[in-house]
Amino acid sequence: MEQIFKILCPTDFSECSLNAIEYATRLGEKYKADLILFHVLNREDYRKLFPSDASGKYQNEFVSEKLDNLQRAVVREGIQNGLKSCITSVKEGNIVRETLEYAAEINAGLIVVGTEGVNDFRENIIGSRASRLVEQSDHDILVVPRKVYFKAPRKLVYASDYLEEDKLAIQKVVEVAGFFDSEIDLVHVTTSQKALDKSLHMTMVEEIRPFIKYDKVNYVLKTFRDDIALGLENYLQTAKGDMLITLSEKKSFFDQIFSKSLSKKMAYFINKPLWVIKSF
Repeated sequence: MEQIFKILCPTDFSECSLNAIEYATRLGEKYKADLILFHVLNREDYRKLFPSDASGKYQNEFVSEKLDNLQRAVVREGIQNGLKSCITSVKEGNIVRETLEYAAEINAGLIVVGTEGVNDFRENIIGSRASRLVEQSDHDILVVPRKVYFKAPRKLVYASDYLEEDKLAIQKVVEVAGFFDSEIDLVHVTTSQKALDKSLHMTMVEEIRPFIKYDKVNYVLKTFRDDIALGLENYLQTAKGDMLITLSEKKSFFDQIFSKSLSKKMAYFINKPLWVIKSF
């Protein structure tokens, strides 16, 4: 029996988490997935704000009502378009830990999380909870910035670093591209113009082609003198990419591609979603 794809979507009922639910629902329709709307109660912070509700009764009622309303909206729109089911779940504790533990418990195929994106009050690239989820998760994770509203992606940009795992990861990208008839740009960004880079790129293309059963794939070698991260952002803008996709190993994703010193220069996370592939 084929296992049903599961999408876990943490929500705190903020605007950015509502956008994440929209993405989770639209992808869930294509995957014919089970969608789980997930909320983590923070009792400690709540009691500081509302000491008169020490038992948390009103907090429970508020959360339950919000989740029920969201669930009804998702079911009303999503089930008729292919979504298999939508349920809700509530845990108590630390949002990052509880989300990751629950994702492991249900064997989630994808976590979809919202983020505030870059702003003047944060030194990190994306919201701290979202960045910790990306770094610590063993499951694929899609980060949706607050001001991004769902639209069918015209072009997916997969950032390759010539890893053997690219051959498996790109098959996931092809599946999503097929859902929306999207183009795929498989891009490698380098800071040099050496002949060796071009040779490696051609070798990679020849090795990866047999793993891609999809016509709309472009293989791109991009040279950007200053910095790989900025070069990737520059490519996304000029190529009009709708989503950045990258493969992340156990080590911190942000140490691999992005650095905090670049965060104020990079506008990418304000207006494009990021899909980090973690597992196969």
